[in-house]
Amino acid sequence: KGFVEITSIDPETSKDIRDMIEMKGGRYLEAQIQGSKKEAAEGKLVILTAGNRSLFFDCQSCFEAIGKSAYFLGDVGYATKINLILQLIKGVCLAGLAEGFALAERCGISFDSVLMVFKDSNLASDYLLGKADVIRNKNFNDVEQSLQNTQKDMYLGLELSNKIGQPMELASVANEIFKHCRRFDLSEKDASSIYMRTRF
Repeated sequence: KGFVEITSIDPETSKDIRDMIEMKGGRYLEAQIQGSKKEAAEGKLVILTAGNRSLFFDCQSCFEAIGKSAYFLGDVGYATKINLILQLIKGVCLAGLAEGFALAERCGISFDSVLMVFKDSNLASDYLLGKADVIRNKNFNDVEQSLQNTQKDMYLGLELSNKIGQPMELASVANEIFKHCRRFDLSEKDASSIYMRTRF
């Protein structure tokens, strides 16, 4: 018997689940998913796992069906920690992207001009390019990850940093911006709707 946890959770919760599963004689694997709906449809997700190694190998066919890479990272907690670190990085980058576009708009520079140069620069990544297109088209109802869930992951990442005493000034500010967006009734919109907050 095996249990694979694929929701975004904190390391302590993952360890608690492992303990309960193992008490019943089962195997436990945390499997954190990195990627978009488009990448999921194309089978290009990145899967971060930790826990029972034999269960990781037993799940290979499933991982290969949905992802381009599946990593086994060791003991329970490591995959959740890396996932939260990546979510913090994405949140900070998205906040910077939104503020940059808001500044361009205030300067009277067209989205298309900024996006043309951005796409040709070394700043471009699939994630940021996708969010830039959403911001340009203001298509915030096409949700890859909701603003609410993005902020939840950032909160969990900051909780992790607090427990080990690691300062996270930029991530803390970005998290506050995401939190403030929820007052604008943007919780269920795509995370890129943070742009609507940065315009004011």
